[in-house]
Amino acid sequence: MVLFMSDKNSSNAMWGGRFASGPDAIMEAINASIGFDKRMAAQDIAGSIAHSAMLAKQDIITDSDAETIKEGLLTILSEIESGIFKYSTALEDIHMNIESRLQEIIGEPAGRLHTARSRNDQVATDFKLWTRDQCDAVILGLSALMSALVNQAEAGADIVMPGFTHLQVAQPVTWGHHMMAYVEMLARDRSRFVDARSRMNESPLGAAALAGTGFPIDRDMTAGALGFDRPSANSLDAVSDRDFALEFLSASSICATHLSRFAEELVIWSSAQFKFVALSDRFSTGSSIMPQKKNPDAAELIRAKVGRITGSFVGLLMVMKGLPLAYSKDMQEDKEQVFDAADSLMLALAAMTGMVADMKPNVSKLEVAAASGFSTATDLADWLVRELGMPFREAHHVTGSLVAKAEKQRCDLPDLSLDDMQAINNQITEDVFNFLSVQNSVASRKSYGGTSPEQVRLQVARWKEVLA
Repeated sequence: MVLFMSDKNSSNAMWGGRFASGPDAIMEAINASIGFDKRMAAQDIAGSIAHSAMLAKQDIITDSDAETIKEGLLTILSEIESGIFKYSTALEDIHMNIESRLQEIIGEPAGRLHTARSRNDQVATDFKLWTRDQCDAVILGLSALMSALVNQAEAGADIVMPGFTHLQVAQPVTWGHHMMAYVEMLARDRSRFVDARSRMNESPLGAAALAGTGFPIDRDMTAGALGFDRPSANSLDAVSDRDFALEFLSASSICATHLSRFAEELVIWSSAQFKFVALSDRFSTGSSIMPQKKNPDAAELIRAKVGRITGSFVGLLMVMKGLPLAYSKDMQEDKEQVFDAADSLMLALAAMTGMVADMKPNVSKLEVAAASGFSTATDLADWLVRELGMPFREAHHVTGSLVAKAEKQRCDLPDLSLDDMQAINNQITEDVFNFLSVQNSVASRKSYGGTSPEQVRLQVARWKEVLA
């Protein structure tokens, strides 16, 4: 069975009578987008079914033709899904490939489908539908990763670890608190995709080439059939807008940055020098020459994805920056950027979710590290303020002097004797030692959003309810 028209005349027929000969091979190569926009086949068919149903309701085509068109389009969808549909570069894009095949299947009624629409509003509609679907997929992926992090936080609410600033030990925190920090980041990412999805949910269909159409179409009907909130209000803007793609790429770039930050921590934490966490074999690889190696390759590749995704965002910004209204062929360069970024982001989310679900914190290593680097110095300063009534700046100075003494003696703050401390300030009492352990330090941080196990469990409960 012949599933497509492959000769040059088939593309001429799509263009109409304006051109006497087919395109040069080089022109065909630069002009064709079927190699990548075939990913929008399902969206294209959905848009065409909605359009033909509206045309019939408005008595622009007959009900019989609309039903024949629908049946033909569903047949094509089945061929595409089963892998037997043959794509032709001579037909340029997914829209022409489907229309040509529809002509083969149903004959004359296929020629009525394109009434009152243009490829300009058709491609804008398809691309919006595809991007909207991808937003939904990313939102689900983010929710899965957030759930994995919440589970880690719940299990590790009492585990102490070092908190860092400048990658130097700063104060003790809990493992659960650290995990919940990424939940908050990813929640903002999720809200950006939800927000972008809402803003893009206007239908371009019916804007035609750029000026609308003289046919009595019902744009509200097609918008509703495709799940849009409303039709777009300006036909020029409708066919030339790619803000929805830019917003998707912007949100993807920020999300990928968050994933990269966490991936960097996993690379550091899993190193022999830190040993804070053990990653499962499922997300690690070995070395071709060093048998002892267990490399965090999944984390490293996630870390690299941000460059690719952000590059797509910048690339599309450059495509769009100088385009006059309305449609220009430059905009064919929009889809590969979005497709590639979407693939990269979904893969990174899935890999990170797997790593987080499998990883095991090294409790003893984390606790030892949490107590290093004078991490409870702030607790000492706070005790001086709270118990001795010192101004904080004076307490800061006293604590700094005690840190210097401990450094000189090559010990940590809890290892100083009371005499050592009273040599710096004679008001210090034995009670201070009750506040210099890392466990007491984290337990005391009960302010809203703090690192205490109590606060972590409150946040875990809140997010479990939200994610449910």
